Amino acid sequence: MIFTIARHELRTMFLSPLAWVILGVMQMLLGYMFLAQIDSFFMLQPQLINLQNTPGVTDIVVAPMFQLSAIILLMVMPLITMRSIAEEKRNGTLSLLISSPLSMTEIVLGKFLGLFGFVVILVSLLMLMPLSLYSGTALDFGKLFSIFIAMLLLLGSFAAIGLYLSSLTENQTIAAVSTFGALLMLWMIDWLGDTVEDGQTVVAYLSLLRHHQSLLEGVFNTGDVAYYLLLIIAFLVLTVRQLDRERLL
Repeated sequence: MIFTIARHELRTMFLSPLAWVILGVMQMLLGYMFLAQIDSFFMLQPQLINLQNTPGVTDIVVAPMFQLSAIILLMVMPLITMRSIAEEKRNGTLSLLISSPLSMTEIVLGKFLGLFGFVVILVSLLMLMPLSLYSGTALDFGKLFSIFIAMLLLLGSFAAIGLYLSSLTENQTIAAVSTFGALLMLWMIDWLGDTVEDGQTVVAYLSLLRHHQSLLEGVFNTGDVAYYLLLIIAFLVLTVRQLDRERLL
């Protein structure tokens, strides 16, 4: 039943023009960025030849492109997640879903996997751009894999946070704005960590940016992966508990 809910969520998402618009706009914006980074690489190439441990195409072209895509998607993902549960509440279909023999865990996991399916499609389409360079240059596939996993984990955490905040209200606008605010706070908290004592080990650890940047650089640290997995699990548990409370009301 979890995968049935996930398929329904993903199908419903693509029945709306919003999902297609987001995919199209992201491809155009990141495509332009991708071509601009290639131009920059060609301009820098004469200088890079004389350097030792020269950064390659993956470092100069691919990593900056996905760094920009993370910032853009921080603003875009709330538009995707806002309708997940808030729309069900507004249309009155959530009460029917809650009263079904499905457990809250199955409902929440199904909705999350539907959102995550969209994330996989989006990141895979973006990943086709750097892979198109394979025929003409050498790529660092280890770093590409790390970047791919970094984007999936980051956007998965965006989806989990957005799903929880969508469960708190029936107003999609409130769900979108509150999700954007929460994501922006977790993104910028790294700056706060640099201004307080011991911030590097306490406050800054909560930063989405710090863990994401590490993976983008190809440093595949299990601590960074565990951070995102714990963040996703925590917000999914909060969503389950929120729906459990609504079932009892």
